[in-house]
Amino acid sequence: MTKSEFVEHVTNKSGKSKKDVGETIDAALEVIQETLARGGEVTFSGFGKFHIAERGAREGVHPRTGEPIQIAASKVPRFTAGSGLKKAVKG
Repeated sequence: MTKSEFVEHVTNKSGKSKKDVGETIDAALEVIQETLARGGEVTFSGFGKFHIAERGAREGVHPRTGEPIQIAASKVPRFTAGSGLKKAVKG
């Protein structure tokens, strides 16, 4: 599902205007992004949690040459599904 399809579905369920729903979704995504950038986490009870995980430095292989390369440590966004979402997907 694309973002525009998502906006359309939310518009149909909420009865709000497409413009208002689009702006609200954009604002929500922006708040999640800003919170994660500060090192925080966003939790929706029963749905899931967005958080930051640290990925350690490691050695990789250059795909063309096959030479070993160093891959730097990094922080990556993660999502952990909550029990309500897991139950809904399971059936």
